Amino acid sequence: MAFKEIHVRVTGAWKREACVLTLDEIRRAICPPDETAMQTARERWDMVAKPLHSLGLLEDAVVKIAGITGTADVTLGRRAVLMMCADNGVVAEGVTQTGQEVTAIVAENAAKGDSSVCRMARIAGADVVAVDVGIARPVSDAVLNRNIRRGTRNIAVEPAMTEAEAGAALRTGIDLVRQKKAEGYGLFALGEMGIGNTTTSSAMTAVLLGQPIETVTGRGAGLSNAGLCRKREAIARAIARNHPDPADAFSVLRCLGGLDIAALAGVCLGGALHHVPVLLDGFISAVAALAAVRMCPASGEYLLASHVSKEPAGRLVLDALGLKPLICAEMCLGEGTGAVAAMPLLDMALAVYGEMRTFAEIDVAAYTPQS
Repeated sequence: MAFKEIHVRVTGAWKREACVLTLDEIRRAICPPDETAMQTARERWDMVAKPLHSLGLLEDAVVKIAGITGTADVTLGRRAVLMMCADNGVVAEGVTQTGQEVTAIVAENAAKGDSSVCRMARIAGADVVAVDVGIARPVSDAVLNRNIRRGTRNIAVEPAMTEAEAGAALRTGIDLVRQKKAEGYGLFALGEMGIGNTTTSSAMTAVLLGQPIETVTGRGAGLSNAGLCRKREAIARAIARNHPDPADAFSVLRCLGGLDIAALAGVCLGGALHHVPVLLDGFISAVAALAAVRMCPASGEYLLASHVSKEPAGRLVLDALGLKPLICAEMCLGEGTGAVAAMPLLDMALAVYGEMRTFAEIDVAAYTPQS
């Protein structure tokens, strides 16, 4: 299969030295979260002096992070938004309100700390790493250069990427997780910037979930009715032209996706491989996660949903992933903004989990589950 040819460099406790693995081998290397750590975390929550499971999904998130990291002493440490930036050839079909030059502008602004996600990330204590994986023109040195090609091909005419290009984008995401974990980061949020990427995401969703194009395709950044029609028609042509196999997520990603989506899928795989939680943003990042989980089902245990996007298929994709969002705020900005909005919620949950006195300490009888 195609992804046997994709190689990534990884390190970890299960290997004493860096080695090169195929993606098939990565699938075998990813192990389930630590159930002992998760059970210990559940027991800790039950001892905290408050009604049982009264923090709901926040408690579940802490338990999940315990399993991911292998310890019930949960801390998030440094956190980063890995903002993958790439252009999409499908903009030639008139599916966007702005031109692809905006991708480069926003990527450079993010690298300088002057974009929406950067303003929000300061409040959340997160670093934003803007990465050029496929921007159409060269950008400033402040943007991390991992460019694979200058924008993908037009999916309405031909496949977005070659197998080698899609593999390189996956590798980029996996390698960044390895590198940033070595620098002390313990939580990664998915972010993206790429004019036209709601079109590519909708196309992938239609195939991977077997849904009608009309159901999964929205207006993106404010398309008119005529623009929405062009977008849906372009997706229909892309699917008819490329014949992606719904059972082969790599094929769907390569034919209909983008370098940004492929790199984000790599981050999802890297998080699972290196035991670091990955916090999804909105619709586009969730589609990337869906591709990763279809390629490697075990990687889904390492993902957290920050919010549910206002895009029409936002809830559909999260449901397919089996994830419940922490926030329902009708956001659809992208860049990683929804993910950083959820970080303070996790911090507050951990403050209760790690600092709140127990029932025994306040000499009150603990709550017990009632039938």
